[in-house]
Amino acid sequence: MRTSAVFRSLISTSASASASSSASSSSVASPSSVASPSPTSSATAVPTPRSSSSKLVFAHHLVGFTYSYTVSTWANDISLAASKGIDAFALNVGSDAWEPGQVANAYQAAQSLSTSFKLFLSFDMTSITCGDTSQVQLLRDYITNYASHPNQLTYNGAVFVSAFAGDVCTFGAGSVNQGWTNTIKSGLPATYFVPAFFNTQNFGGLSVLDGAFAWNSGWPMQDTNITFDQDQQYISALGGRSYMAAVSPWFFTHYGPDSYNKNFIYRGDDWLLAQRWELLMQNRDAVQFVEVNTWNDYSESHYVGPADGSQPGSQAWVNGFDHQGWLDLIAYYIAAFKTGAYPAVTRDRTFLWARLYPAAAGSPDPVAKPTNWQWTEDYLWAVVQLTAPATVTLACGGASASTDAPAGTSWLKLAFPGADCAVTSAIARGGATVSTFAPSGFQYSLSPPSYNFNAFVAASP
Repeated sequence: MRTSAVFRSLISTSASASASSSASSSSVASPSSVASPSPTSSATAVPTPRSSSSKLVFAHHLVGFTYSYTVSTWANDISLAASKGIDAFALNVGSDAWEPGQVANAYQAAQSLSTSFKLFLSFDMTSITCGDTSQVQLLRDYITNYASHPNQLTYNGAVFVSAFAGDVCTFGAGSVNQGWTNTIKSGLPATYFVPAFFNTQNFGGLSVLDGAFAWNSGWPMQDTNITFDQDQQYISALGGRSYMAAVSPWFFTHYGPDSYNKNFIYRGDDWLLAQRWELLMQNRDAVQFVEVNTWNDYSESHYVGPADGSQPGSQAWVNGFDHQGWLDLIAYYIAAFKTGAYPAVTRDRTFLWARLYPAAAGSPDPVAKPTNWQWTEDYLWAVVQLTAPATVTLACGGASASTDAPAGTSWLKLAFPGADCAVTSAIARGGATVSTFAPSGFQYSLSPPSYNFNAFVAASP
């Protein structure tokens, strides 16, 4: 299988420590004002509803991790993603000879389901050779093979195409702009090109771009909360062309020097997933597309789909850490982003996630503690949705906190105690407990068997 996919977030930036964490010690934070936590609800302050027709949400799907997929596996992924409001998969493809077959399976599965779900190609230029013309035909064949497919995503009447990296690709031409134009524009069906290029200073000279995707906008790259700063850099550099923002819930990778030598975290604290969506809601008019990073990148721990693919040696931190509990929360925010108004909360729900071990704890792990481990705090993070005001209790062993939360969506957290414990939550209303949640396997331990900084995720029924 292709190994280059595990290096994707090392392109263009390297995380370095700066300001200290700004996490608040309060137990409730407002989704509509993440900079100033207060006990309010997202249902109390919403944007004016607008048309959903121009807003699309995708999920990044690494074909390089689908070697073991069947058409049925693709169909399951597509059905699940569509049920959460995701409009298309960005099929990240590289140079492996078997990948065109899996792309064909994906398109076959999408068509067999008779849904409106779409697919588009995202060329992985960390894998595909682009300094000469040797693999130009590979890209052109992908575009021509699926241009007229009923499940191919089109935009403004053109075939939607993306790429990961590729800022320096010339394909043997005299410039990056000419190389990409020759490869994906000239003599082909019209294409709408929105790649994840990293050097925004070059955008003015790249007429081939119909838009751009800020891959690293989904995570804070330093020890700070997520901001809209990188998005704004892209928006300004694009000069009115389409902007695609990233959303991601987490980032942790743990390969040793004898493997990919890639061992670090990005800061996922302070309800990163919810914070990021709220920033996009606040800046909704400037964002045309959103791409969820990712559906299945197990190597970097930001997968939100089922772990059904061929893992790239990531089993040590992925197995037992299912992330599908995030999907309904993502669906809530997708609906809000598309319409401009937060959906009504129709049932009480609790979404919980955390690391299972203290960040500072030692371990017999032969691979060192990940770089930037100091950036994360030992908290249980919770997003609670209530149909009516209620008292929400988070607990783990001797640590417990109860909060009177309003109807709608609230963010809560609990500091883990200095002891092993099991995570639970409860919702009480009118003096009576209306629901309890004790997720199986959500066990916090002071003795980590390895330096696993992946998130354990659970969502109540």
